[in-house]
Amino acid sequence: MRVRARWASCLLLTVAAYTAAAEGQDETSERYRTLDAAEADDPGPRRKLVDWNEYEGPYFTMRLGGGFLYDYVAYSQDDDSKEQMTLRPTGQLRDFRLLLKGRFPTLPRLSYTLGYMYDAGIEEWRFRQTGLMLDAPELGGNLFVGRTKEGFSTNKAMVGYHGWANERSAANDAFLPILADGVKWTGWAAGGQFVYNLGWFKDTRSENESFNRNDNQFAARGVWLPLGNGQESPKLLHLALEYRYGEADDGTLRYRSKPESFPAQSYAIDSGSFAAHHSNMYGVETYYRDGPWTFGMEYYFNKVSAPASGDPLFHGGEVFAAWILTGETRPYSARGALFQAVSPSKTVFEGGPGAWEFVLRYSYADLNEPSIRGGRFRRITPMVNWHLSDHVRLELAYGYGVLDRFGLQGATHFFQTRLQLQM
Repeated sequence: MRVRARWASCLLLTVAAYTAAAEGQDETSERYRTLDAAEADDPGPRRKLVDWNEYEGPYFTMRLGGGFLYDYVAYSQDDDSKEQMTLRPTGQLRDFRLLLKGRFPTLPRLSYTLGYMYDAGIEEWRFRQTGLMLDAPELGGNLFVGRTKEGFSTNKAMVGYHGWANERSAANDAFLPILADGVKWTGWAAGGQFVYNLGWFKDTRSENESFNRNDNQFAARGVWLPLGNGQESPKLLHLALEYRYGEADDGTLRYRSKPESFPAQSYAIDSGSFAAHHSNMYGVETYYRDGPWTFGMEYYFNKVSAPASGDPLFHGGEVFAAWILTGETRPYSARGALFQAVSPSKTVFEGGPGAWEFVLRYSYADLNEPSIRGGRFRRITPMVNWHLSDHVRLELAYGYGVLDRFGLQGATHFFQTRLQLQM
């Protein structure tokens, strides 16, 4: 599997080398930008990279896409941190995936997406975002059936390649699985100023997947956009409330997360497995965008029905500010109530500076209760994202994290870089 992953990675790198020639092409057509059934309603990059990855036939259309992430990280730990976590400098493939998306001309309301990803954590190829979506404009929404994001947390529902930081917060990863199998309805009301999603999921087909955490779950999110849907004005206010019910997987639950560093050899917080019936999780979100500035906050409260452990309450979240020095405005999907990838006004391959984005984030996660001592972790992360083009992004991040666990308070300095390619 490792050999195949290396060859696939080399192939994508070779394709990305043609970026310079492709960046000068005209803006992509509306058909290209709305082709998918799509993870997080992702329209794909604004500029085409190649032409050979599209097919239009009488029965179906198809667009081939892909992504590649490679991380390198180094650490500096104090003595207490070394006792809490084993961390070694390392470079590692974070993600490699192939995507197929398209429609059925004879069934214009039906579209599909298929994702196939090399999971570096378990060194196996796995299906990811895969399913069918049916548009129902008369009902003001669409229905997705298959493997998808649950819809709780805007940060989680966004395409992973589009986020501000190189990793989601520790609390987000501890509480929420990346995917689930089931059905999800996304709808719009009040002229598009209210967006909501409802999803029901079951682990019938995902028992052996790394993301499986519950036997079944229900998730709901409601988003109010009081300043409009963000399409006509650079100003956007996104206010959201969300709820999630998750039945314990075979009678047990476990919440854990790495220290916002995928290559880390140890988990920072870990509740351990404990007997439970279900959990009720509540979330609140606020995002404000004004041109090149974006401010955001998400916080979650996870109340677990586990009488033997005293029905613990875990919580955590993040707050951040981001500024694009070169003046671009981060796009927002009014259809999914999700932020999308930064697109430079003039790419490096067109002789421009690309887009330079500066981010400052503070995150916190608390898995400590009287009967469960999973730890508390907080981290501050200043970082820079250099969007060379729609297809190439470099990330440089420094982090300072403090972990309270095992009766110790350990401090760690993180030095992280990432190369991101997509088409």
